[in-house]
Amino acid sequence: MSIQQTLQNEIQESQRALDGPIDDVIYRRDHSKRIELINWVLENMKNPDISICEIIESKMNEIIDRINQIDDAIEADPLNGELRILDWILYQVCSNEIKRI
Repeated sequence: MSIQQTLQNEIQESQRALDGPIDDVIYRRDHSKRIELINWVLENMKNPDISICEIIESKMNEIIDRINQIDDAIEADPLNGELRILDWILYQVCSNEIKRI
């Protein structure tokens, strides 16, 4: 299965979870963010002139910088969730890139 297909499957899984009966707002936020970030990565992957791994790492570094500027753990929690999602995406995409070499 290609990395694009793996990411599309994750979008479908997250969408199913969003469409189901979920009472947990944080859980819904994570699924929405997962869909948003995967779509962002898929869109960037269409451009062969860019290094997707570098772009993902750059976005992760921006989030880390924002987290470091926040004093409140509750306020930083959504950013930590976003960082975990990007970390998973980075692993999926970049481990696939290494296999091609």
